[in-house]
Amino acid sequence: MLKHYLLKGTYYGGYIGSLVFNSKTAELLSHHQVEIKQSFPKEGWVEEDPKEILQSVYECMDRTCEKLTQLNIDISNIKAIGVTNQRETTIVWDKETGEPLYNAIVWLDLRTQSTVERLISKTPGRNKNHLKHKTGLPISTYFSAVKLKWLMDNVEEVHRAVVSKRAMFGTVDSWIIWCLTGGRSGGVHCTDVTNASRTMLFNIHTLDWDPELCKYFDIPMEILPKVRSSSEIYGLMVSAHRPPTCLGDQSAALVGQIGSGCPVMSDHGLLTTVAYKLGRDKPACYALEGSVAIAGAVVRWLQDNLGIIQTSEELEKMAASVGTSYGCYFVPAFSGLYAPYWEPSARGIICGLTQFTNRKHVAFAALEAVCFQTREILDAMNQDSGIPLSQLQVDGGMTSNRLLMQLQADILCIPVVKPSMPETTALGAAMAAGSAEGVSVWSLRPEDLSEVTSEKFEPQINPEESEFRYARWKKAVEKSKNWETTEPVANGETSIFCSVPLGFYIIGSMLMLVGAKYIAGDNGLPPK
Repeated sequence: MLKHYLLKGTYYGGYIGSLVFNSKTAELLSHHQVEIKQSFPKEGWVEEDPKEILQSVYECMDRTCEKLTQLNIDISNIKAIGVTNQRETTIVWDKETGEPLYNAIVWLDLRTQSTVERLISKTPGRNKNHLKHKTGLPISTYFSAVKLKWLMDNVEEVHRAVVSKRAMFGTVDSWIIWCLTGGRSGGVHCTDVTNASRTMLFNIHTLDWDPELCKYFDIPMEILPKVRSSSEIYGLMVSAHRPPTCLGDQSAALVGQIGSGCPVMSDHGLLTTVAYKLGRDKPACYALEGSVAIAGAVVRWLQDNLGIIQTSEELEKMAASVGTSYGCYFVPAFSGLYAPYWEPSARGIICGLTQFTNRKHVAFAALEAVCFQTREILDAMNQDSGIPLSQLQVDGGMTSNRLLMQLQADILCIPVVKPSMPETTALGAAMAAGSAEGVSVWSLRPEDLSEVTSEKFEPQINPEESEFRYARWKKAVEKSKNWETTEPVANGETSIFCSVPLGFYIIGSMLMLVGAKYIAGDNGLPPK
């Protein structure tokens, strides 16, 4: 029996999972996943309980190890723990009590939209890319700095903890690692370059927190975690004595796919981000990334909010039964539009409806929406790089939907390649953990890497039809823009007059009432 295994923990916003890989063959040996409850206190707000996240991590590790024992695999052979997480979700906790000071504000939360609009309005030329030369990012609700600023400005417990120097900030990786390595009894407060690069406080050239950026957002640098590489020992897990390392989710997938040496700024709405840094003394590698707010989550929305499906598997059957959206287009801009538009005022729309449209067509349109959003990202990448993509490698849970994979190939007009083991995000984090100095059970040399089997989906429609459908999608996207504004009034609430149609309606109604009153003779003057 091979004696080198890697336990890898994942946090994907809504789900926690742990997976164990054989470091010699990359074989997945055991896994367990649990769902995390998300709360929506107000429209556009999305939160999670940090303590529930942590308890779910422990539960997943325990269940995974139980399954290994049932397979007669000695869990003492687990050599390291890798962590991967959705990068922008923000947590602040008290280092003395170990307690979170507020719920985790999830990456797609929109409560900071007015803050973002105010920041952009103060930049020269109202330029949302004002900080991009340092961060690689536009000023957006997506990233952690504005979420942290909101917590400091609006949550008294957070404000007091910052003033008394008890506060610790981190993305989910920092919270998990601090707790796993001892918490208030010597826990390690750190993050890696991939997570730090999604805060708007990190300089992607110097690979460290930037004093000017922190001053811009009024964030005290002492509450920030220490930035480390993506592949090194951060500390020992209390009670288990296994060293954790971490990677942000998309960066972990990039390592898993076996994905340049210097940052390239996008001119077409993409993000410049740190892909990985596989060792303290190793160079950082960078990536152009297209972030989409709602892709797989649209399936959950159809299930939980509309109730038109009971399971994700049902969506594929329902959409396949009609084989077309029948002219229906779905833009799931629930949290605005991310790359390549960065348009926070957009909202979701379903358009092109007729009396013939039914839930099956909406289901098909939802799958197409995922593909159209991917097409927009790839178009931007082709323009930025000047090198047209010849095929698309995909990973993640949605790749089990074969109809989606075929639609993606049809809409891109290039082959789509799906690996036999779709959880390459998990695999990437395990590889980073296993290759860390001091662990060294996983070689990342190309000649030592296991060959991954895959399945290829070839385009089956002509390019003209693909372009026609894509053009209709782009038209629908334009309809979704400029739907919402959030200029606050004095008491901090949003004014009804921020809605232009509603404002005209109310003012018009008031004028008609005054006019009617005057015509009726009740003009406020004494009778003649």
